Amino acid sequence: MMSTQINSTAEQVKAYCTRIGKDPLLVQGAGGNVSWKDGSILWVKASGTWLADAEQKDIFVPIDLPHLLKALDDGDFSVEPRLCRESLLRPSIETLLHALMPSRVVVHLHAIEVLAHLVRDNFQADFESLLDESTPWAVVDYYKPGSALAAEISATLTQKPTTKVIFLRNHGVVIGGADVAEADQIICKLTLALSTRPADICPPSHLMFLPPANLIDQYAPVADLDIHQLALTPDLFNRVNSDWALYPDHVVFLGPRAYVYQTWEAFNDQKIFLIELPELVFVKGKGVYAKSSFNKAKQVQLRCYFDVIVRQKPHSSMRVLTDIQIAELLNWDAEQYRMNLAK
Repeated sequence: MMSTQINSTAEQVKAYCTRIGKDPLLVQGAGGNVSWKDGSILWVKASGTWLADAEQKDIFVPIDLPHLLKALDDGDFSVEPRLCRESLLRPSIETLLHALMPSRVVVHLHAIEVLAHLVRDNFQADFESLLDESTPWAVVDYYKPGSALAAEISATLTQKPTTKVIFLRNHGVVIGGADVAEADQIICKLTLALSTRPADICPPSHLMFLPPANLIDQYAPVADLDIHQLALTPDLFNRVNSDWALYPDHVVFLGPRAYVYQTWEAFNDQKIFLIELPELVFVKGKGVYAKSSFNKAKQVQLRCYFDVIVRQKPHSSMRVLTDIQIAELLNWDAEQYRMNLAK
């Protein structure tokens, strides 16, 4: 009987991951992670894998939960999760937060409707008016994913142990549920309450202009027509220039800065000073262009950025990651591993 229940939970989680993994408003490529607790085992998504592949690939790894909880209870947030069996995969960077959440099923997402708020300066005041306490929630400031973030989540849960939703500034949301159904119900409730109407845009009916002749072998217009609005719409172009590094996955996959240019001539004048040509270029009034190396994982992150930006009011103030926070992410071996695996 117990075995049937366990298998049912695993199957439900995998089916759910497959579904939400195909919804770019909830999951972007290798972003996000899901877990469930099975007695002394914490099954958590492996780093760099895609939730959309949950039913086709073995993307979950089993972690020794008592070992992890003992270390966390002792205040050891640098503990390395111990695998219950050998695997070539690494557990998610955020395994500790899954262990800390008391719920059986834990879902961590970078849901667009939530993330669009979490990058704003005044989002907490908005949450007070948009959300009720029927599902207990808390807010955690930005911390580097991993041990630093886990320590803050632990402190939050100690102060408010009934918390089922934790909003992570400039990052995402963590949801705990007794089962998949409850977790999904909470996610649906949150995304509905926090939904923001995107700005009205008119995507071009065709790709705009090809790059200059001297660059046509290097760059091509990105295939997603909506993305070109980041260069064609003045307000969005200004956002790209001023509000680029908004959350970890964006920085890890798309880099610490945006390469924005007023004209192709300006790009040609400046590229001689670059060690390597940028992979992604925004040219005002022309479009957005990428090298052939701009892979699927990066494409979905660029779409995520677009979906967040078009949900901002023209004069709303946004909080970007600091240079120190960016350096922490880019010099982190765990994130380099995830990015290489997620191509």
